[in-house]
Amino acid sequence: MDRAEFFERGASIADRLTTTQAQPPWWLVVAAAVAALVLVGYTPIWRLTRNIVTIAHEGGHALVALLTGRKLNSIRLHSDTSGLTVSSGKPYGLGMILTTMAGYPAPPLLGLGFAALLGASRITLMLWTAIVLLAALLIKIRNIYGGITVLGLGAAVFVVSWFGTDTLQAGFAYLGAWFLLFAGARPVLELQRGRSRQQRARYHEVDSDADQLARLTRLPGLLWVFVFGAIAVGSLLIGAWLLVSAIAEICLPGAPSGSCFASH
Repeated sequence: MDRAEFFERGASIADRLTTTQAQPPWWLVVAAAVAALVLVGYTPIWRLTRNIVTIAHEGGHALVALLTGRKLNSIRLHSDTSGLTVSSGKPYGLGMILTTMAGYPAPPLLGLGFAALLGASRITLMLWTAIVLLAALLIKIRNIYGGITVLGLGAAVFVVSWFGTDTLQAGFAYLGAWFLLFAGARPVLELQRGRSRQQRARYHEVDSDADQLARLTRLPGLLWVFVFGAIAVGSLLIGAWLLVSAIAEICLPGAPSGSCFASH
C-alpha cells in the first residue's frame, strides 16, 4: 500500500466512523451467533478465548477505579486466563466497592454496548471503539504475556477494520458482540464452582471478587454471584434483541414508527 492508498483508506474509515453501514444479511448474524456459542461452550477452545473475557474483566476494574478517583497502578494478564488489576486508594468505601464489583459485569455490558452500536448500523465505530479501548488498556499492562495478548487482539481488530471487506468487518463485529454477550455467564458459573470448592476445602479466606465484596459490604458473597449472573443474563437478552431486531425489521415496544430497525 503506497502513501496515497494509505491516506485514502484512512479518510474512508474516518468517514465511516460518522456514518452508518448497511446491515449484514441475516445468515451472517446467525452464523456469528453460532460461532460465538462454540467459542464459549466448547471447553478446549474456551481455555483460549477466555483471555478475551479476562481483558474485558480487568478493563472493567481499571475503568471504574479511575472513574471513582483511585490511582490505577498496573494490570496483569496471565496465561491461565486469570488477571490482576492493582489500584491505590482507600481500602474501603464506595470507590473500592464499585471497583471490585466492576470486573464480572464488564464483559456482558461491553457486549451490550457493542450490540447497541451494531443495532444502530455503526459497524466501523464499534470496531474502532474496541481498538481505542484496547490501546488505553495496553498503557497500564505490566507483564509480557498481557502485553502480547492485548496487542495481538488489537492488531487483529485493526487488520479486519483496515483491510477487510464490508462482509468480513460485519461478521467479525457481530462475532465479537455475540461472544461477549454469551461469555458473560460462564465465568460467573466458574466463580461459584470455585467458591464452593474452596469452602468445602475449608480455606481460611476465599478471595474471589464476590467474597471481597462480602467483606466490604457485609452482604453474602452468594448474593453478589447472583448480581453478576443477573447482569450477564439481562445483557444477553437485551443485546440479542438489539442484534436480531436490526436484521428482522422488528420495532422496540413503544418506539416511534420511524425508529424501527430495517433489514438489508
